Amino acid sequence: MSAPLRGWFGVVAALAALVVLGLAVRYAGASEPGRLDDRIGTALYGVGSPWHEVARTLDALGEPAGSGALMTGIVVACLAARRVRAAVFAVAGVGLAVGAATLLKHLVGRTIHGDNLSYPSGHTAFATALALVVALLATRGRGREGLGPVLGAALLAGAAMGWAQIALGAHYPTDVLGGWCTALAVVPATAWLVDRSFDTVRRKRI
Repeated sequence: MSAPLRGWFGVVAALAALVVLGLAVRYAGASEPGRLDDRIGTALYGVGSPWHEVARTLDALGEPAGSGALMTGIVVACLAARRVRAAVFAVAGVGLAVGAATLLKHLVGRTIHGDNLSYPSGHTAFATALALVVALLATRGRGREGLGPVLGAALLAGAAMGWAQIALGAHYPTDVLGGWCTALAVVPATAWLVDRSFDTVRRKRI
């Protein structure tokens, strides 16, 4: 991540973390939708054809087979271009975002459809993290000009996967918001850590 972007994304990550924690406290141990969930969920749930098939396709991209294929493609592309740091960032950024979402699910204990842990949405965290990683790599070196495209990519990917999760009834809308913010909090921090680690190793070799 370029130096001009670090400050901006530091603020974004901090605000996103606050949203994640606030929603976690609000819905800890809950098994029913909140008011916001009711309003948005009612409008989006149960879409008909062909949108149901679109939602199922997006959902499949967040499953192990789909996400594994996407990640493999990105890592192979990075290594083919001899961008080892980019490959490490891709794996670490997406992996830590999904890992954080999984850990939070068990800590928060919110459920949907019985005992299915729901907060935050791991699918939404994955899609948002993947978009953030790709956008950050694509805009590397553009400075502040890259902020808009990166955040736009995160918003688009998070909204698309979030819509699919709500439409299929797999998550409450606030689960989706939590997953989106989880990625926004984790990926910038991971970018900073990866850059610092590689820079440290490079200085030691000199």
